[in-house]
Amino acid sequence: MKYRVHVRILPRPGLLDPQGQAVEHALATLAFANVGNVHVGKAVDLDVVATSEAEAAKHARAMCDKLLANPVIEDYAVQVEPIS
Repeated sequence: MKYRVHVRILPRPGLLDPQGQAVEHALATLAFANVGNVHVGKAVDLDVVATSEAEAAKHARAMCDKLLANPVIEDYAVQVEPIS
């Protein structure tokens, strides 16, 4: 069966996020001063062939651990949905 996997990768809380700080500053200069705590990350969508949703999630986590995310400075969340 084929599954669509959505991976969201963000900098770990408490670590410096220069991109997030730059976006937050730019938003403030554009009169969006009510925005704070901005974090910039990555989104990766991919299709995975697996026997179950759990197996697809397991494969996606392995991909994140080995390539997609830097486990020292980033956290990730995996969402899996079947493809019709």
